[in-house]
Amino acid sequence: MFAVLKTGGKQYKVQAGDVLRVEKLAADAGEKIQFNEVLMVGGDNTVVGAPFVEGAAVQADVIDQIKGEKLIKFVKRRRKHSSKRTVGHRQKLTLVRITDILASGADKSGVKAAVGAGSVAAPAEAKPAKKAAKAEAKAEAPAAAAADDLTAINGVGPAAAKKLADAGITSFAQLAAVDVDSFDAVKVKPEWVAQAAELAK
Repeated sequence: MFAVLKTGGKQYKVQAGDVLRVEKLAADAGEKIQFNEVLMVGGDNTVVGAPFVEGAAVQADVIDQIKGEKLIKFVKRRRKHSSKRTVGHRQKLTLVRITDILASGADKSGVKAAVGAGSVAAPAEAKPAKKAAKAEAKAEAPAAAAADDLTAINGVGPAAAKKLADAGITSFAQLAAVDVDSFDAVKVKPEWVAQAAELAK
């Protein structure tokens, strides 16, 4: 029994036991994955998909994440002082071993689908750092909203507002509560305190 599967924009004819090098997949070594885009299943009964065979899949074990051979791109120009440029590239690949070909019932197998590493449909756990950063930004958003623009006070410029923020004063109410004589962190003028009290109302 054989199957023709599609992954990474390429098609592969596979049988159980074959080892393939495919475009990089979002999977770790040792994981079991399943290719759901099967174009054809051959054997006793040949089934051709339109474009894919319904319910068919190819299951594989990930052996390793590797790099392909180095490709050299050399550009030489005839004129302009024999200008030339050499660029090397090694494509990222995933080494997989085909374990099973399912002619039907692939949706009930419970095996993780093979998804490209750069795909939009990559699993949620593939990018935990970005999600954590977004969650932190959302958590900090209410705190930032509570801060007032101290530059609205006459005489308080961006530099003075930064010094006040470093001293822990970020709102009009906090500035209005400052005792001008005893506050040593920043030089606060009495008129700033009066204006902040009015703006805090």
